Amino acid sequence: MKAFFDMKYSRFLALAFVVFFAWATPSQAQIPQVPSEMEFADLIIRINPQARREIQLDVDAQYRNPSYLRIKQDRVDLYMPTIERVLRENNVPDDLKFLVIQESSLISDAVSTSNAVGFWQFKQGTAEEVFMRVDRQIDERKNIVSSTKGAALYLKKHNQSFDNWMAALVSYQMGLGGAKKYFGTKYNSKRIIDVDRNTHWYFKKFLAHKIAFQDNIGVFASNRRLVEVPVTGPTSLQALAKKYKVSEAHLEEYNKWTSNGKIPAGDTFTLVYISEANLPVQPAIIQNKVESSSKITSGPKYYLASSYPKVS
Repeated sequence: MKAFFDMKYSRFLALAFVVFFAWATPSQAQIPQVPSEMEFADLIIRINPQARREIQLDVDAQYRNPSYLRIKQDRVDLYMPTIERVLRENNVPDDLKFLVIQESSLISDAVSTSNAVGFWQFKQGTAEEVFMRVDRQIDERKNIVSSTKGAALYLKKHNQSFDNWMAALVSYQMGLGGAKKYFGTKYNSKRIIDVDRNTHWYFKKFLAHKIAFQDNIGVFASNRRLVEVPVTGPTSLQALAKKYKVSEAHLEEYNKWTSNGKIPAGDTFTLVYISEANLPVQPAIIQNKVESSSKITSGPKYYLASSYPKVS
């Protein structure tokens, strides 16, 4: 009799483990379903059946490869607190954070077929228009803080023209001029958006990313967190690695915005690294008196923002 109960207990534990593992692993979780109505920023989005099926295909695609989904979810959990904070500080709706997943899968040095670069996929001219430095030494498109500030400024400026975050979001892909020509004034100040087969593909792709990731952010997070440290050169990743007791290779991996491991004098940049401690880290600014570096001149007028990238 004891052997019988021991066997039943073992089977119960095995079943409980399987159920827990399925719940705790996003790759095994039930695929979210596209609703007929949802909120985005300050808008109500109504999705007809045909568009729901189309968007659902993109949601399903995010869950098709469990290993890739797990890796992407880890990046989302790591970077999202920073992205959310920067958007909040710049008065951009929190929902816009899902655009960075769509644009680059949060790969810092992603390059699109149209030569857009970084987390938010900026071309050089557009990046310089929103006050990012892009030259042989520094490429702030690969800096999570700088590029998110740039994206917030870009989206806010375009929303001023439409008073509609859906149109502003599509203009991120088309450019402001292209979006004005495409939309006209149809959506200006409109608060209810009907999504159907004719809705721009970029917005439907965005909705798929929002639906796929919105319920998982932070749910499976570990104790890893991204530490942000403002630094002003001249200094180097080698010196900063010693200061913050991390490896130089680690800083190189998470700070690809400095091309040669050197941080020049002049501007202040945000260095990031991963900490698994729960104690707050006191940021420090490293400064030395040197000749100021060359100034970045403003680029040309807004270029068309990137299309949905093929990440390399």
